[in-house]
Amino acid sequence: MADGTIVCEGLVRIFTAQGVEVQALQGLDLRMATGEMVALVGASGSGKSTLLGILAGLDQPTAGSARVAGHDLVTMKGAERLEYRRHSVGFIWQQSARNLLPYLSASENIAMVHEVAGVVPRAERSTVSAELLGVLGVAEVADRRPAAMSGGQRQRVAIAVALANRPRVLLADEPTGELDELTSAEVLAAMETVNRERGVTTLIVTHDAGVTEHVERTVRIRDGRTSTETLRRAGTDHEGRAVRTAQEYAVLDRAGRMQLPADFVSALELRERVQLSLEPDHVRVAPGQTRRAQPGAGAEPERERAGASDADAPRTPPDDPADSTEVAP
Repeated sequence: MADGTIVCEGLVRIFTAQGVEVQALQGLDLRMATGEMVALVGASGSGKSTLLGILAGLDQPTAGSARVAGHDLVTMKGAERLEYRRHSVGFIWQQSARNLLPYLSASENIAMVHEVAGVVPRAERSTVSAELLGVLGVAEVADRRPAAMSGGQRQRVAIAVALANRPRVLLADEPTGELDELTSAEVLAAMETVNRERGVTTLIVTHDAGVTEHVERTVRIRDGRTSTETLRRAGTDHEGRAVRTAQEYAVLDRAGRMQLPADFVSALELRERVQLSLEPDHVRVAPGQTRRAQPGAGAEPERERAGASDADAPRTPPDDPADSTEVAP
């Protein structure tokens, strides 16, 4: 199978506007295997769209490393970047008007990509176009322009157009953002079919909670870094019925850092410092003492005057386990 892996390590993206620096990505890590389908979620401003722009070759990171389908996105220059965007990735925008040219039919939109990318021989293009529209369940709109399609049909045709250059990676930015619940489910089912039958690595950026039910892995971004991942597994219950289970995990980076879920931090009123204790099979995290101003100008806590660092803080368990959270492998 063609390389469709995505590997990002320590990815940083800094924007400067009116002399003010904004760090959209702050050392983000992400790994996807060839043929995997993943949902990327997070609040507005968390860095999702910035990451997608970098992976699509539309933007460049400030620091860190990013490799997609065998291409180094940090060192990639003009000619390779054009080649990458034409042949390695397909992109689906939220706004259907950005995906399709309004004066061309569905088949003509696909034919235009075939012409630009040049990856499909002319004699095969009409057959390939019909196959794509058929797989996505919109064969009946082949000769219609976007204005004569429903929202769901337009978005499924957009997927066909994104696949017309035979990419190894498919990126989708809020593909169900303009659709109702039923139509969203139809579009996501079509993306599942494409992912399963064609082995295209698929990353979906979304606010739609329903998207997560169509993927086995959900990655959450917070403050420009990967914070948690949720893994889903299919199985059977004690009565033999098919069920899906989900387990959320905190993401540990190469330096041993992780983000505790916001509700954990709030519930235990964690701030400034925490106490860590190593148990036989897990790590316990408990509230620590916060800094208090010392009497007199320029006074410092005794530990700081002695030159001790936060890393040397005592790692003792709390008196009450109910006042702590536990981190297990």
